[in-house]
Amino acid sequence: MKAILHVDKEWGIGKANDLMFSIPADMKFFRETTLNKVVVMGSNTLKSFPGGNPLKKRTNIVLFPGGEKRDDCIIVDSLEELFEELHKYDNDEIFIIGGAMMYETMLPYCNEVLVTKVDAVGEADRFFPNLDKLPAWECVYESEPVETNGIMIRFTTYRNNEVKPY
Repeated sequence: MKAILHVDKEWGIGKANDLMFSIPADMKFFRETTLNKVVVMGSNTLKSFPGGNPLKKRTNIVLFPGGEKRDDCIIVDSLEELFEELHKYDNDEIFIIGGAMMYETMLPYCNEVLVTKVDAVGEADRFFPNLDKLPAWECVYESEPVETNGIMIRFTTYRNNEVKPY
């Protein structure tokens, strides 16, 4: 399983339950990478989408304890139920997409994290662990800088050398 996100210079990922930046190249990368795959999120991430609707052309799994069951996504009540559901899918097709608590909870189980690094500070109130400082993680790919919407970004891939089974 992988996580996918963008971070600012301070590993910030969000502000007021929203993205900090509008980055067309990153949105395109996210869309193309997760299309027809399984996306896993917490309830606040689902609520942050337009109309609170899940992402189209993806299997949406939402950890939402006590959340009302829906026809347009899979709602699970607990981590145990989430793991049970995830076993139904190919591990390489699963992407953790937020928010901060979901990333933190699922990071040990991810074999890769696709991080778009934004060369700016977004005054975040939610952060992702700095993978450069975690001994189990190593950066295995870094793109050349790309300018998008007036912001410089780099696409990176980190590999977890100590993946925890779920």
